[in-house]
Amino acid sequence: MLRKLAVIAALVSGPAFASGIDITVEGEANGVIKIDLLEDVAPQHVERITTLAEQGKYDNVVFHRVIDGFMAQTGDVEFGIMGSDMRRAGTGGSAFPDLPAEFSDVPYERGVVGMARSQNPNSANSQFFIMFEPGYFLNGQYTVVGKVTEGLDVLDAIKRGHPRSGTITGKPDVMTKVSVTE
Repeated sequence: MLRKLAVIAALVSGPAFASGIDITVEGEANGVIKIDLLEDVAPQHVERITTLAEQGKYDNVVFHRVIDGFMAQTGDVEFGIMGSDMRRAGTGGSAFPDLPAEFSDVPYERGVVGMARSQNPNSANSQFFIMFEPGYFLNGQYTVVGKVTEGLDVLDAIKRGHPRSGTITGKPDVMTKVSVTE
């Protein structure tokens, strides 16, 4: 009995396993983007992303805004589902309430994942973006939620949109499956 308690105590007191997501992308890009979620930096946002991923809400959601040299945005679980009317993609969110900002000092480097929001800093919901290049002007303005650990080549192959707006013409790339990892 004491041995079992010691094992349980060691497991509980040991380091927590970092959670992450694997995004399977299809379109011009094909492959998996692996992301380490930073639960110690943005716990509420990480919880939201993992909940939506576990519920399958991110499956078949398109990259609706992609700006070369900047970022690829996705995660509109309301209006960004492949096969739906893409004119509203990027204007929706989830059935959950918006989240309060969790700004940090983590810089927006290549491969950093941030939460998309409106003008209101406390309006992030389900959408997120992945940086192609550093974007330090975003530092302290948008919640950092993760970092790409594998699949930057897949990220780089995602279909680009209009140079200024990022709007995709034709068929966008899609997250066919988003899985939570440990």
